[in-house]
Amino acid sequence: MQSVSSEQGRSAADTRGKHRISAELKRLEQEARFLEEELEQLEKMEKASASCKEMLSKVETRPDPLLPATNGPLNPSWDRWFEGPQEKSGCRCWIL
Repeated sequence: MQSVSSEQGRSAADTRGKHRISAELKRLEQEARFLEEELEQLEKMEKASASCKEMLSKVETRPDPLLPATNGPLNPSWDRWFEGPQEKSGCRCWIL
């Protein structure tokens, strides 16, 4: 009696195991197809370095519309803030 019930239990477990394996196999096949399609798309695309060089040449030739075009400082007295200390002893400022 036990052998009959254990055989039925095994066959039920086997069908669930087979279904689980089949579902996993279908998922892997679908993922492989997706990766193959993505690889084909990448092969058809232009090289990234060529696109970057083209974009860089276009960007470098145009001035930035948000920055004003100046040949020098707008206010020459501001230059003193960006130069180094005028004294040889250096800056005596201490930041606490």
